[in-house]
Amino acid sequence: MAKDLRNWNPEDEGFWNSTGKSIATRNLWISIPALLAGFAVWLYWSIITIQMLNLGFPFEKSQLFTLGAIAGLSGATLRIPSTFFIRIAGGRYTIFLTTALLMIPAVGVGFALQSADTPMWQFQLWALLSGIGGGNFSSSMSNISYFFPKKIQGYSLGMNAGLGNFGVTTMQVVIPLVMTFALFGGDPMILQTTSGTLVGKIPAGTETFIHNAGFVWLILLVPLAFATWFGMNNIRDEHVSPDIGSPISAFAKIILMLSIGLLTAAFGLYLLLSVGLDKFIVLPIVIILTVFLLKMIPGEIGKNLTRQYKIFKNKHTWVMTVIYTMTFGSFIGYAVGFGLSIKVIFGYQHLMVDGVMTHNTANPAGPSALMYAWMGPFIGALIRPVGGMIADKLGGARVTQWVSIAMIGSALGVAYYMQLAYASATPQDYFVPFLLLFLLLFTATGIGNGSTFKTIATIFDKEQAGPVLGWTAAIAAYGAFLIPKILGEQIKATTPQYALYGFAIFYAVCLVLNWFYYMRKSAEFHNP
Repeated sequence: MAKDLRNWNPEDEGFWNSTGKSIATRNLWISIPALLAGFAVWLYWSIITIQMLNLGFPFEKSQLFTLGAIAGLSGATLRIPSTFFIRIAGGRYTIFLTTALLMIPAVGVGFALQSADTPMWQFQLWALLSGIGGGNFSSSMSNISYFFPKKIQGYSLGMNAGLGNFGVTTMQVVIPLVMTFALFGGDPMILQTTSGTLVGKIPAGTETFIHNAGFVWLILLVPLAFATWFGMNNIRDEHVSPDIGSPISAFAKIILMLSIGLLTAAFGLYLLLSVGLDKFIVLPIVIILTVFLLKMIPGEIGKNLTRQYKIFKNKHTWVMTVIYTMTFGSFIGYAVGFGLSIKVIFGYQHLMVDGVMTHNTANPAGPSALMYAWMGPFIGALIRPVGGMIADKLGGARVTQWVSIAMIGSALGVAYYMQLAYASATPQDYFVPFLLLFLLLFTATGIGNGSTFKTIATIFDKEQAGPVLGWTAAIAAYGAFLIPKILGEQIKATTPQYALYGFAIFYAVCLVLNWFYYMRKSAEFHNP
């Protein structure tokens, strides 16, 4: 069993070369697959909902978009408490428990998908709980930031985040494949419309084992639970995790704080789905309520959070939160909505009937969403460590500036081809430029993820860098809620291009912020 660490100082080259590097590397390479599993369980709705549509589950398209949005809201909200887990509960205890908890939504979804008669509220419940996987990102990144010296923070954080993000691609490749055979037994369902996998289309009338989409992750999660427990370390120094107590005590703290996050996320969903409040009103309510309730926890936890909440007095926490939302928020939001957007925009013919544009006629020449949905997240995750390494050499803000320009241009291009496709009886004519521009957009988000991590690691001191990484990741993760929600609303309004125009305007704001605070020669931190 791995021992707790004391007097951990990766900035000491002698210590790093003799002892630190091997321990840090081991923790990193256990952290990566654990984070990968978290992303897979959090975002498997992007594939499951496509197949539910192909199998004829009796739900509207907008309802299916909502499942991904619920998981996005939950995962982002759970990142707020997860930001502070490492100091309160230790890295080893945190990563073990939050990884093991993923088995609950994985099993629940597997059972729910065995019948098309399963009510929507059950899928909404499992979408809410799958957010645990999204929350894991903040604790994972905060934990890894303490193990490595600043000079390679771009690389180490980029590797953890980038390869962890491969959970999106892994899920998008694995799920369509395992649905083709009875891996876990059970009765199959019959495809109502053509589906697909990485290797080709599957015709209507084919048997499909959609419940494997949940159960398959147990193959990864069970051994990972053992690996995190026996292979990872707590750092018990003052600036990391000084007083975490016993494992049971640490687990109780984590579960309490996760419960608060789930409660506030559920309250936000109630305001959205039942009361009908606008999403831009609900999100601040959820964020403020979560931060407030966490602070109200009595005793040691509340005092610990008071110390960590000092990050909110630093203006750069807020600036980097906005900029990081541009990169990671876009990546994760597009990862959720990309596949279903392909299905809805290009999988149907858009025909004028009696003077009214209709969007319900299946397009036999349309591309299979499951064949292409993995590409964007794959590229974005693959290039993320590269973005970190480039930023280590050239400076984080400079790379972020280039990324902002690329994202503005590619978002406008995607909007243009979305508009053409959604008004055409042959939308497949516009698919190739749409796909290429979207892949460019994913590439830019991946590079920007790495460069913003480098900036954060340089600006903030050793104690604040971890919580700031977690906080920025928490707020940016609301992109997994907002982007599919906005796309779904605009598709329902028959104007999907407006969503991308709005995102491009946001990217332009981030471009200005990055230049003003970090690229000007007179800036407090120039090109950090």
